[in-house]
Amino acid sequence: MAVVKRKKPEPQKLHIIADTVFFGEKYGITVFRSPKLKKNLCWAKVSHESPFAYAVGRKHLESLGYELASATIDGKRGVAGVFADIPVQMCQFHQTQIITRYLTRRPKLEAGKELRALVLTLTKSNEKEFTEQLALWQEKHEDFLREKTVDMETGRHHFTHRRLRSAYRSLKTNLPYLFTYQKYPELNISNTTNSLDGSFSHLKTLLRIHRGQTVENRKKLIDEILNNQPD
Repeated sequence: MAVVKRKKPEPQKLHIIADTVFFGEKYGITVFRSPKLKKNLCWAKVSHESPFAYAVGRKHLESLGYELASATIDGKRGVAGVFADIPVQMCQFHQTQIITRYLTRRPKLEAGKELRALVLTLTKSNEKEFTEQLALWQEKHEDFLREKTVDMETGRHHFTHRRLRSAYRSLKTNLPYLFTYQKYPELNISNTTNSLDGSFSHLKTLLRIHRGQTVENRKKLIDEILNNQPD
């Protein structure tokens, strides 16, 4: 994995947004962006998203003189640990997407409807209120979540509402990072990765204009676009 270098900046402390986007199977880029500076600071080519890519990107930024004050990430497992020494914010939009993947936009179960309705309040809530509401939801549906079904072929038991349980577990696991931006108002932490998502959308639009190219040519085009983005 090769990190694309940027010119050495004046030493400064920044909040960064870090995320990964893919352009086809096993070809993506992990990007570090500064919302304050409105530019991508560095990126790395990756075949899959992993904490290692974020660790390499952070090390490269620090070698250039940047000091990271905080980070907003999409919540992939292990990535928060890369930034364990600074405040970490889980993207609230990505959290909502995770719940939607598990429950769909129109859950059929009442418990699913209530959990999706709760997660849609993320941007308007705070940690105390959201934690209390999530605990009340869990208490109300505790028995329902514990229901099990017997597999008639194997005779084994498994949880009946596995996707609902996974959705709840995701919220419970990410809860410590969902309201970090409210705890450090002086750092002006982004509660979403929208700034970087916009950059990704721009890149994909340019790629669509040049669609029909071979995989190798697409990779070269991505490199060219990223390398020629203005500072």
